Amino acid sequence: MADPVPEESVSQVPELCCECGQAHPLLDNHLYNFQDEVDDELICHICLQPLLQPMDTPCGHTYCFKCLENFMQEYSFCPMDRKKLSFQQCHKSSLLVRNLLDKLLVLCPFKAECQQTMQRCELEAHLQNRCPGFKKYKSELQRKRNPISKGKEEPPAKGDTNTPKDPELPSGGSSLVAESSGAAVVSLGTAEPGLVNPAFEETEEDLPQRTSLVAETTTIEIHREDPEEELGMRIVGGKDTPLGNIVVQEVLRDSVIAADGRIAPGDHILEVNGVNISSVTHCQAVSFLRHPGPVLHLMVLQEKGFSNRTAQQDPTSTSREVIHVTLVKRDRTEPLGIKLIRKTDEAGIFILDLLEGGLAAKNGKLSRNDRVLSINGQDLRQGTPEAAAQIIQTTESRVNFVILRQSGLQLGEPGEDGSTSNSSSSSSNGGSPVHHRRRPDQSHYRRKSTYQKDLPQGYVSHEKTVAIKKEPKESLGITIGGGRDNKNKLPIYVTSVQPIGCLFRDGRIKRGDVLLSINGIDLTHLNYYEAVSALKSNAASHSVTLKALEILSLNSPEPALDIREQGFSWSPLWITWLGLPSYLHFCQDIVLSKGNLESWGFSIVGGFEESKGNQPFFIKTIVPGTPAFRDRKLKCGDEIVAVNGVPAIGMSNSELIPMLKEQRNKVTLTVVSWPGSLV
Repeated sequence: MADPVPEESVSQVPELCCECGQAHPLLDNHLYNFQDEVDDELICHICLQPLLQPMDTPCGHTYCFKCLENFMQEYSFCPMDRKKLSFQQCHKSSLLVRNLLDKLLVLCPFKAECQQTMQRCELEAHLQNRCPGFKKYKSELQRKRNPISKGKEEPPAKGDTNTPKDPELPSGGSSLVAESSGAAVVSLGTAEPGLVNPAFEETEEDLPQRTSLVAETTTIEIHREDPEEELGMRIVGGKDTPLGNIVVQEVLRDSVIAADGRIAPGDHILEVNGVNISSVTHCQAVSFLRHPGPVLHLMVLQEKGFSNRTAQQDPTSTSREVIHVTLVKRDRTEPLGIKLIRKTDEAGIFILDLLEGGLAAKNGKLSRNDRVLSINGQDLRQGTPEAAAQIIQTTESRVNFVILRQSGLQLGEPGEDGSTSNSSSSSSNGGSPVHHRRRPDQSHYRRKSTYQKDLPQGYVSHEKTVAIKKEPKESLGITIGGGRDNKNKLPIYVTSVQPIGCLFRDGRIKRGDVLLSINGIDLTHLNYYEAVSALKSNAASHSVTLKALEILSLNSPEPALDIREQGFSWSPLWITWLGLPSYLHFCQDIVLSKGNLESWGFSIVGGFEESKGNQPFFIKTIVPGTPAFRDRKLKCGDEIVAVNGVPAIGMSNSELIPMLKEQRNKVTLTVVSWPGSLV
């Protein structure tokens, strides 16, 4: 029983950065104790600290490299003036600015053993060669580690695929496919508990046109040059949620997954490196998918849409090959020289022609008749030439194509509904680029009182008021995320509490806390920049009162990030948002329209069950080629709050299904959307 004692003592020795001598996530900014107050012109307006690796925007503002990089993953505008911005447009600050920052005076972080002051650029050499405090720290860390390694079993190596396995996980590849297929490809009229399939309901009118929903399991091998690199996708679901399976909600542009091009939103992840994750918690799935390694083997279940009785082809009649092609533009405006077309008898888009002398023709890897499956990770299996052109034109440099090539087929002339589109700026529409028609942004609004619900089972939210006294020049020492201008309309939340501010010393504000107000100023309706301004202006006073909300998931506590996971841009896990009280939710109305012979194209899970009580309704599947898929606003993991204004709270499956079936051609879904967990 004495074994855990030395293990605890080791955990109490923090991992300190060898460059700044302070504890911070591996890939986050370094932390410094500055001797004097730093001029506001040299402060990053994202982290509110003196600039590190300063980057200039085209609109004239300067931010830390890592702060701006993380910010641009969520937003597409400058934090200061909100002008449209992409990270590729930014560049290093001048040598003069960098030299001024390097010469700022900092204190050695080991105050007890070393009281030296030096320029910021000299601190690393000081710590490595001259600081008695850092030398003492390294000796103590080594001494603490050695007894453990002798008496304990060595941790598994990174490449050991058995490491993440949990004794409770089911095994067996064949049963896995059968179980998962049953969950995602439900036969029409299924009685599976908790799963509703109004999207796939067939009427007698439908029967001559389609048979059933088609899905395939595929094994995909992902290669990473950097074993620690993020995959670049968001996931929802888990056995501790009504969704059950782990589902891909979003694929981030220019990510490892996007470059591969074979995984799309809506895919169900069944296995990771041979480990069955079809029945694991959300946190366990995140841990498995964040496990580092140069090669990742994923088994996924992919919806293919409805099979047609009248248009089935012999798969052996032609050979088919999936090919990856990357074209590199010198700048965003450079044309690729590709003409795209829709065919009347087959979904998707095809290459009609390659313009002589164009970038694609010079590359030589694309051919006429190739079917475009995806561009930069955006699924185009049911896409249009206009959508493809929009993706190409907004890409700064690398355009990643995944195409399907079939030998022995000739591309016919376009029919009446087969429009052509030149993805270059020298298109046939008068020399101007092809612009995908944008719909106006959907209005978001606070969740109405009639739509509000109790917290799901297993969640507790705790509101706390933190009043602290501080020096006027002392920093709060927190960074934030969210804001009502975020695409998911998130509240403001704490992304880090740095060990140089008064809130770290106080200890009550934690990473993940939702900030409600500061000195009586309501933060719950503010956008990101407004919240930063409010925090900064109020931090200048002698006393600060913060109201915050802490969300606790009793069933699935978030796992502590180890050193390998600290490179991830931190944000709360998807399951954390499920415990946010209703009054902080922002809703969106999504209107879907369909023809008489179409299905809506989505399946839902959840609702009231006697054994589980009230559970939210979630979107589980969105089928390619259907109204829900074409609309693009509905996502897997979205919560259905109301149907045509009628609250869904407290309804069972048997009550909600008829409501959806009654809507013949149009339905309004009120939904709340939370970002999936980033892996």
